[in-house]
Amino acid sequence: MHLELTPEALLTQLGYTKTEQTLKQIHDIMENTNGFNKFSQHIPSFNDALAVEKGFIAMSNSENHLKIKCEEDISADNLSAFAELVNHWADKYKLELKQVENKNTYYIVGHK
Repeated sequence: MHLELTPEALLTQLGYTKTEQTLKQIHDIMENTNGFNKFSQHIPSFNDALAVEKGFIAMSNSENHLKIKCEEDISADNLSAFAELVNHWADKYKLELKQVENKNTYYIVGHK
């Protein structure tokens, strides 16, 4: 069964308040992300899994993409597990990610 994640539901799942600005931003992200509907239903569970490793999914303020980040004060063990989790998820759902240089931040560019 395939459930489509609405912009409003995604905002709620990621912890954002529904406003005109956040709705526009999430619409732009969904439109700009190649094949968004092919993996979007997995974003909430992935965000939950990231939280265990002090990571999260957020809307980018600089690009029309969702970003995967981890907290700055993360331990080496958590950082390793975070990176492993991100790479596993990207491989599993055939996603193209763009890593920010010298940071543990990844933009979800879209489906390969």
